[in-house]
Amino acid sequence: MAAPAEAAPAAYLLPRHVGPWSLDDVLSLPEDNSQRVELVDGMLLVSPLGSYRHQLVVGSAYAALLRACPEYLQATVELNVLLSSGRLLIPDFTVVNPREAGVMFPVSDVVLVGEVLSKTTRLNDLGLKRELYAQAGVKYYMTVDPEPKVVEATLLELQGTEYVEIAQSENGVLEIERPFPATVKF
Repeated sequence: MAAPAEAAPAAYLLPRHVGPWSLDDVLSLPEDNSQRVELVDGMLLVSPLGSYRHQLVVGSAYAALLRACPEYLQATVELNVLLSSGRLLIPDFTVVNPREAGVMFPVSDVVLVGEVLSKTTRLNDLGLKRELYAQAGVKYYMTVDPEPKVVEATLLELQGTEYVEIAQSENGVLEIERPFPATVKF
């Protein structure tokens, strides 16, 4: 009989840190493909990567937006979006005005952000991140809930300082007209 294997120690833990985190602090963290680290006003938002179903939903949204994007726009996944010097978010998918950028993409060129809700991100996606994207002037915000039997998606448009619902999925299909016509099937 083989001896039980010992659990391997964690390869990476967040280092001890005093005071608020900065962009430089976050960017100097070791690469970690098991979690997403975002920065809001000196505070880290750390969440695990999404489940298999979560990733399938992200892929469906990305693929549909990519196919429908006009030439002057580009769909992406997991892009580092710089909202301000103390705010770095990583939406599940985006639509942007293409440009050369380094590790961080400026929010001024972001047309649409999308978040797929999960147990660990639901409150932030529907509250904090929605508010931060609105404050930063992101025109369109899409949320996708993979938990119901049939996936539910909502597209919001920034009107003034608040998001207003402009499209809701039916039977797992989201039809949108803005920022460009697209059909997203989940």
